[in-house]
Amino acid sequence: MRKLLKILAILVAVLIVAVIGAYVWATISANRVLAQTFAVHAYDFAIPFPVGELEAPGVSEADRRQQAGDRAIERGKHLVESRYVCTECHGANFGGGTMIDAFPIGRLLGPNITTGKGSRTINYKPADWDRIVRHGVLPTGLPAVMPSEDFKLMSDQELSDVVAYVRSRPPVDNDVPAPSFGPLGKFLLATGQIRLSAAVIETHQGAHAQQPPASAVTVEFGQHISSICVGCHRPNLAGGPIVGGDPSWAPARNLTPHPDGLGKVTYEQFVKTMRDGVRPDGTPLKPPMNGLKAYAQRMTDVEMQALWAYLRSVPAAPTPEK
Repeated sequence: MRKLLKILAILVAVLIVAVIGAYVWATISANRVLAQTFAVHAYDFAIPFPVGELEAPGVSEADRRQQAGDRAIERGKHLVESRYVCTECHGANFGGGTMIDAFPIGRLLGPNITTGKGSRTINYKPADWDRIVRHGVLPTGLPAVMPSEDFKLMSDQELSDVVAYVRSRPPVDNDVPAPSFGPLGKFLLATGQIRLSAAVIETHQGAHAQQPPASAVTVEFGQHISSICVGCHRPNLAGGPIVGGDPSWAPARNLTPHPDGLGKVTYEQFVKTMRDGVRPDGTPLKPPMNGLKAYAQRMTDVEMQALWAYLRSVPAAPTPEK
C-alpha cells in the first residue's frame, strides 16, 4: 500500500511540474506573440470625406463642408447599425463593451472610443484609425485584439464615415482595462489557435480603396459586404470551427453553394434566417450569429440581394472539420 501511495505521489508531483511547466511555456510564448511589432504604412484620408464641387455645384466651400459632415454621419450611422457591428465590442454608446469575459480564456474588453475621459482614440489621427481598424495594430506598433481581418477591405470613405459618426455621439467617461489573457487564452495564443489580426493580414503596406463599390445588386458589392463574414466563416466562406473564437461557439455555417452549406437554401429563407434569427428548419441561430439579426434588419434590400448574389457566385466547398 505504501509503495502504491508513493507511486501516486510521484505521479501527482510529475503532473504538477508538467502543468506548471506548460503554463510557464504558454505565458512566455503568449507574451512573445503580444510583444511583436508591426510596421504599418502612414495612411491619410479626410474626416469627414469631402463633397466635391461636382456633387454640389454653386455651393460655397463652408456649405460643402457642412454637407460633407452631415452626409458622413448619416452614412456612418447606417454602416455601424447594419454592417460593421462596432457596438458588439465597443458597447451601444461606444464607451466600452465586452468581447470575451470568461475565465480561463481571459477578459477582452472593447475600449472606449468616444471623446470622453478614458477614450483610447481621443487623439487619433486618420493614420491611427487606419492602423487600428484595418490592420489591427496599436499606435505603438503592438498588435491589438481588434478583429481587423473583417475590416481590412473597408474603404477610406466608409472608415471616414464611421469615425465621423462615432465622434458625433455623446462623450462617455469610462476607463476600460486593457485586455488580459487567462491560462487557456495564453495557451491558445501560444499554439496559434488564437491568431491576432495583425499577424493574419497579409500586408500592412498596400493601398486602400477610396470608395466602396456602388450600392447595387452586383457580385462586386456583395463581395465587399461579405468581408465582415470572413473572420468566422473563413476567407472561402466554407465555415467550420471558429479559429480564435470563444470555445463555446458553434462552428460557423458553410455559406458556399455546397450541399454542406447554402446549396438548397432559397433567397427568402436566407433573408428570414438573417433578419429573424431562425434557420429554415425552425431552430434559432446560436451565438455569435444570433446577435446579428438586429443588424441584418437594418440592411437595405439592395445590400441583402447583393450579398446573396455574391454567396451564390463563390466556389462550392465542403465544411472543414478543423
